[in-house]
Amino acid sequence: MSSGLISSRSTPAKATGLHAKASPDFAAKLALTEALLQRAAGDFQPVSQASSLGAEDVIITHIINRMRLEIPVFVLETGALHNETQALLERTLALSRVPVTVYRPEQETVLRFIRKEGQDAMYKSIELRKACCNIRKMEPLRRALKGQKAWITGLRQEQSSARAEVPLHDDSEVAGKGLHKFNPLVKWTWGDVWHYIAGHEVDYNPLHDRFFPSIGCAPCTRAISLGEDFRAGRWWWEDETAKECGLHVKK
Repeated sequence: MSSGLISSRSTPAKATGLHAKASPDFAAKLALTEALLQRAAGDFQPVSQASSLGAEDVIITHIINRMRLEIPVFVLETGALHNETQALLERTLALSRVPVTVYRPEQETVLRFIRKEGQDAMYKSIELRKACCNIRKMEPLRRALKGQKAWITGLRQEQSSARAEVPLHDDSEVAGKGLHKFNPLVKWTWGDVWHYIAGHEVDYNPLHDRFFPSIGCAPCTRAISLGEDFRAGRWWWEDETAKECGLHVKK
């Protein structure tokens, strides 16, 4: 699947200027997103938004704040995020109306892993990379979701073939980790995402201006080139076609 991103990195340009192009039915998509978030806030308490601070997630947080919905936000701060992501997290903590909670990995577990496997263990094998993801993401996610009835993500069907059939509302126990899972942007295009960000002047990660459509930990994320999938910059050294950390995987 082609992302439609421009490969030239010599000319500075804002992602809003490059990609903002609303679908003909964008207004209907936005109305559906707002209705789904209202439903989640009204019928599925306690519910929270899982934010990676990527383009999709900052939109959801903006809508939650704009509509004054009682949906708190949580962020998994893995200890390996880009400086740009850390700075956006600080701004989000300072400016969000709804509470934003930061979950971090158990420091001693991280240190034990590094002592045993090394700082660059994720490059040695898929198993070690996934072990690192489990320590830095999956275990904190379990703490973040404890006691919740539902959670909200920024998954979109366009992001990868592995996400092509993601539904708006997933109540399957495996996919939702025992919870209801809402994906309010599931039908949005990349153009829709940036149309909203541009139109509402939403604060976003400047790495998006440098051709990072999907942003994770710094050692595991690179910019992408013309024709590559949205998630081609994640764990690019691996051969797996459906590369995920485990947050959104159906076993």
